[in-house]
Amino acid sequence: MTENPTGPLMVLVAGPYRGGTGDDPALIAANHRAIQEACLALFRAGHLAVNGEDLALPLAELAGSTRVGDAAFDEVFHPMGRRLVARCDAVLRLPGTSAGADEMVALGRAHGAAVYTSVDEVPAVTR
Repeated sequence: MTENPTGPLMVLVAGPYRGGTGDDPALIAANHRAIQEACLALFRAGHLAVNGEDLALPLAELAGSTRVGDAAFDEVFHPMGRRLVARCDAVLRLPGTSAGADEMVALGRAHGAAVYTSVDEVPAVTR
């Protein structure tokens, strides 16, 4: 990582959650884990890394969701990401097919956020 003398960034990590999984719970869990691992790497580099999944999933459950893609899930899942990306300085787009992650990149760009495609591209915070 290069150095970022301006301080920590709030980075939305956007990657496949359901994409390419056929809604297989094990594959979804692996995708979610990859998103969380990227968040940890960014945190260790000095940033505030966030992802919509960790915020949306508990709310979707509270709203009555019993499975991925039901009405309560859809009420919360992508809308959470849309609201979150509007507040971020950057978006990290992880590899893999994902219409939702592509939407987060487009929204991030529209809000003037930097877009990265690798954790290594995100400048580390100078300590």
